[in-house]
Amino acid sequence: MKLKSLILTTAIAALASGVSAEGIKVGMITTLSGGGAGLGIDVRDGFMLAIGQSDRSDIEVVIEDDQRKPDVAVQLADKMIQSEKVDVMTGIIWSNLAMAVVPSVTAQGKFYLSPNAGPSALAGKGCHKNYFNVAWQNDNLHEAAGAYAKGVGYKNSFILAPNYPAGQDALTGYKRMYQGELAGEIFTKLGQTDYAAEIAQIRASGADSVFFFLPGGMGISFLKQYADSGVALPVVGPAFSFDQGILQAVGDAALGVINTSQWNKDIDNVTNATFVKTFQAEYGRLPSLYASQGFDTANLLISALETAHPDDADAFRAALESANFNSTRGDFEFGPNHHPIQDIYAREVIKEGDVYTNKIIGVALENHGDAYAANCSF
Repeated sequence: MKLKSLILTTAIAALASGVSAEGIKVGMITTLSGGGAGLGIDVRDGFMLAIGQSDRSDIEVVIEDDQRKPDVAVQLADKMIQSEKVDVMTGIIWSNLAMAVVPSVTAQGKFYLSPNAGPSALAGKGCHKNYFNVAWQNDNLHEAAGAYAKGVGYKNSFILAPNYPAGQDALTGYKRMYQGELAGEIFTKLGQTDYAAEIAQIRASGADSVFFFLPGGMGISFLKQYADSGVALPVVGPAFSFDQGILQAVGDAALGVINTSQWNKDIDNVTNATFVKTFQAEYGRLPSLYASQGFDTANLLISALETAHPDDADAFRAALESANFNSTRGDFEFGPNHHPIQDIYAREVIKEGDVYTNKIIGVALENHGDAYAANCSF
């Protein structure tokens, strides 16, 4: 069943069963157009795959495109809460949009399940009892990259990321675990595509390694330009710059690069193997970590609905906190601030036939939480 028919069937079934009494309405605001569209499309497709596999007729999903614009996301959230009367919201990819939307959503008594963005401001003092992040806290994958860099002996990294909340968290996370010298530290413009000036600075810096966080189209641009520059320094980064969509666009320039992720297609458990197989059959491509996060977010929601409805906020919150679902990642639990405690892996970019992908080469951080949980109080 393809996506359009899946949404239509879910909505019709929900209406037929009287969704207003017993069912649930989910508002998904995500990025479906522009340079970051691939991320939102993967989250949407993973989420809807899980909804379809659940065979539940009481879940209606309303999907809107935020165009990667905070003002659009805020307007859509207000419409979904006030007009659509959604019970739960999800979908946002970008941390600046999450910061614009999530506090307002939770202040209005709604639940927000993040399938991606995990800004530090929402993990510590700005946490909320109705906000759950099913992916990671923003620093986490960058912390794992820093731990890997330290472990292999890099001592003078050049680091760069876009100047927005996730980019700031990225460099903070890397430095927290890396603990070495910095040959340079740069915040680039969000959405930037020309990195000639930054690569020139890397070349002249005396660095022994490069760490970068440039998700979506930014990562494609940087990696291609870096490969063409002839700079031969080893690169380390988070999975966001090495997901399935980016790898196919970058090609050989990414081969051998080490990146960090809480998920990969070769994590050995039945849920993950089935997810990879069914996602590929449904959509004709390998899933990315974004797709796995969307899938896990939907299954968390479905598991909570087995015992409670959002109308009973305390019971529904407790059901979410128990995380009683089979994750693609295997073991999964929430910390006290409703952010994951999980293993984070080091992966290497490889080529399988004519497809670029990743394989796990080791665990970078085990049972890892986040640095902000102690500052969270509900």
